[in-house]
Amino acid sequence: MKRALSVVVLCLLLVACGGRQVAAPVRAESVPPPAERAAPVVSASGQARQAAGGYYRVQRGDTLYSIAWQYGLDYKTLAQWNRIRAPYRIYAGQTLSLKPTAVTAETQQTTPASPQQRKPATTPADKAPPPQPSPNEDVAAAAARPVWAWPTRGEVIATFNADGNKGINIAGREGDAINAAAEGRVVYSGNGLVGLGELVIIKHNGTFLSAYAHNKLRLVKEGDLVKSGQTIAHMGRTGSDRVMLHFEVRRDGKPVDPLHYLPRQR
Repeated sequence: MKRALSVVVLCLLLVACGGRQVAAPVRAESVPPPAERAAPVVSASGQARQAAGGYYRVQRGDTLYSIAWQYGLDYKTLAQWNRIRAPYRIYAGQTLSLKPTAVTAETQQTTPASPQQRKPATTPADKAPPPQPSPNEDVAAAAARPVWAWPTRGEVIATFNADGNKGINIAGREGDAINAAAEGRVVYSGNGLVGLGELVIIKHNGTFLSAYAHNKLRLVKEGDLVKSGQTIAHMGRTGSDRVMLHFEVRRDGKPVDPLHYLPRQR
């Protein structure tokens, strides 16, 4: 009898232990510390996330230049609307206004920015940004038009159309050299702009930027200084249905016809 009672008690203990194992809580992933959540955007996501009312949520891989490029804005204007100073650091999760707000409009009317006010602000200490020209250098360079050269040799298979094609398309063979059309600084090198594939954007001065899309391989990184004619990528078909270079020129953020700036092909 005692032995039978002992067996029953043992079974009840085993059941109780088994029940505790089933009900064990699932461990939640820890929330990143504030410093990690504020990490600077450094890698591409490939998706544009625009909130209602003309706002954009910054994703990893974005730069102020790439966001301005995507929405046809001058990067200086976008920075001013969002009170971002040179060297224009932005962060994943940050919300940017794509139009002037009441606050920025009032600030522009009452306290116009002076060259001293546009001096670069202190940037986060987690990672030093690429070297940037000073505002004074930017203003001085803005007056000079770049000396343009063809970014690659090939047939122009699509010309500029302000309502459609924002640049020109140049046919070629996969792996052909893509060269900087003028000297400048790389301000974007990635694949985060939907439809443009592997993309490089070069800032030539405070007025002009150029873009090189659908590359097979990018050879430069953000912050690199490049010379006119320097190979910056290899031709490909990323984000496109054929091998080609899509080449754009922006003046104060607005697309302009590259053929108005490039020399006549021989």
